[in-house]
Amino acid sequence: MTGLEDALAQRGLIPRGGFVFAEGEAAPPGPSGTPARSVMLVGHGGGTIWPHFTAWLDAEAEPPADPLDAWSREIIGGIADRFAARAVYPFEKPWLPFQQWATRAEGLRPSPLGILMHPRFGLWHAYRGALLFDVEIPIQQPANPIHLCDLCAGKDCMKSCPAEAVSSADFDAKTCASWLRSGAGERCRSGGCLARAACPHDAYRYGDAQAGFHMAARIRSLEET
Repeated sequence: MTGLEDALAQRGLIPRGGFVFAEGEAAPPGPSGTPARSVMLVGHGGGTIWPHFTAWLDAEAEPPADPLDAWSREIIGGIADRFAARAVYPFEKPWLPFQQWATRAEGLRPSPLGILMHPRFGLWHAYRGALLFDVEIPIQQPANPIHLCDLCAGKDCMKSCPAEAVSSADFDAKTCASWLRSGAGERCRSGGCLARAACPHDAYRYGDAQAGFHMAARIRSLEET
C-alpha cells in the first residue's frame, strides 16, 4: 500500500507480513465494523523503535503505566486513521490470535524459548500491533523461510538458562517465573534473559537499555499474576 511502509519507517516500525482472510473465516471487525478482509502485522526487528520511543517518553509530562503500549497505540492508531484501517494490539483484550497471525503472515516457527525465530532478526523482534482493512490489500506471501533453530548444533539457549526452563520439548514459563522471583534470578532480572542472549544469531540484539526495559516489564507482569 502506497505510503504505508514509509509512514511506519518514520517511527522505526516495519510491516511484518499479513494475509487476506478466507471466505467464511472468523475475522475481527475492520474499520467499518464488518468482518475485516485483510490484516497486516506491524512490528520491528532489532532496536529500530528505541530512539523513537525514548524521545516520545522523554516528552511525556507524566509517563503512563505501560509506556511502550501507550506509544504503540498512539503511533499505530494514528497510522491506521491515515490508511483507512483499524488498529488492534497483542496486549489488549479481547485477545486476538497474534501468534497464529504471525506464523501465518511470515511463515515463522517458535524457538525453544517460545519466541518466533526470524531468519534475519533471530529472537530480536516483536509485533506491536496489526492493521485490519475492510478491503483486500496486496500482501506478499512468505516463501518458507529458513528456521535457524534447525541449523543450530550447539543449542546454547538450552544450556544457558540457569532455571533449566528451556528444552527441545517446551519452554516452561512457570519455572522461569519462579526463578525470576527468587534471589537466584538476579542475573536474569538485571541483565536480561540469559538464554535469549546466548543465541548466536544476535546481529539485531537489543541494546542494554532496551533489553532491561523489556525484562522489567516481564517482571511486572509476573507480579500481577
